[in-house]
Amino acid sequence: MQIQSMTKDMTKEKYKNLEKIVVNTGVGRLSSQPNFEEKILPEVIKEMSFLTGQKPAVRPAKISIAGFKLRSGTAVGLKTTLRKQRMEEFLKKVIRVVLPRVRDFRGLKKESVDKSGNLTIGLKEYLVFPEINSEVAKTNFGLEITIVPKLKKKEKAMELYKELGIPFKK
Repeated sequence: MQIQSMTKDMTKEKYKNLEKIVVNTGVGRLSSQPNFEEKILPEVIKEMSFLTGQKPAVRPAKISIAGFKLRSGTAVGLKTTLRKQRMEEFLKKVIRVVLPRVRDFRGLKKESVDKSGNLTIGLKEYLVFPEINSEVAKTNFGLEITIVPKLKKKEKAMELYKELGIPFKK
């Protein structure tokens, strides 16, 4: 009984060195489809909130770009920032369930960690999450998961990621 509580404390200690996890998705391509504001955007918001456990913030375009048929204020992405308990649960799910379900996954590249120690993971399809039923899903979008540690050195962050069990290529 005491050993079990001690291992829980050790895992909690690892996650204390993480500041936040930011989950982003772009909906720019989907915005050209008819009924985007009424049907597609609410569906993407619902799916993303289902994955992360909280409602994402809609990120509008800051400027208009005529070449891309983009108007200022149009929704171009969704962003969710996870901290504390939700961050822990989401990261455990990504490491243990999602990454092994990615097709031809052999580990993350060490170049995915920038000089500040942030790890960015890109997923082409959100359908690798176990909660999502691919037959029912109406849209398909990718996700970008950025893990931000409190340690701002790349070497220390790499050690932390290895302790957490994030699989890197050999």
